[in-house]
Amino acid sequence: MSSTAIGLALRVLDEGYGPGAWHGADLKAALAGVTAAHAFQRPALGRHNIAEIALHHAYTTRGVWARLSGRAPEPFVFPGEDWFDVSDESTMGWPQILATVEAEQQRLRMLVAGFDDGTASSPLPEAERFGLILGITCHAVYHAGQIQLIKRLCSD
Repeated sequence: MSSTAIGLALRVLDEGYGPGAWHGADLKAALAGVTAAHAFQRPALGRHNIAEIALHHAYTTRGVWARLSGRAPEPFVFPGEDWFDVSDESTMGWPQILATVEAEQQRLRMLVAGFDDGTASSPLPEAERFGLILGITCHAVYHAGQIQLIKRLCSD
């Protein structure tokens, strides 16, 4: 990818995750200020809570990193795939979940930045790389909106 394309890709990643998207709450902003009590509260029976959405996004981000890098990812913080049943902090604490989301996002961002300075490479063609970056950003924005709605539904 050219330096211009990489700069655009990094901006796209930042728009979805944070900081400071123009369109409203990015994922980081949506998660900010969420208490553990609210993170594990379900908006309705059988619906995902904020903690589950956050872990799902971290897992998906990890998958994008793996595809972009062409390397197998390390094991995730939970066994299984994609969605994880997290009903309370006995499974994993809210600060740990937030740290997992942040770590996966930063690892992905560092990989993309590494395409510019030659410290990282990808087996994928440029268009596919950009498609994955755009896709994970749309994923982050979608879930940020869900989290904002759940915060309203579950407010005291």
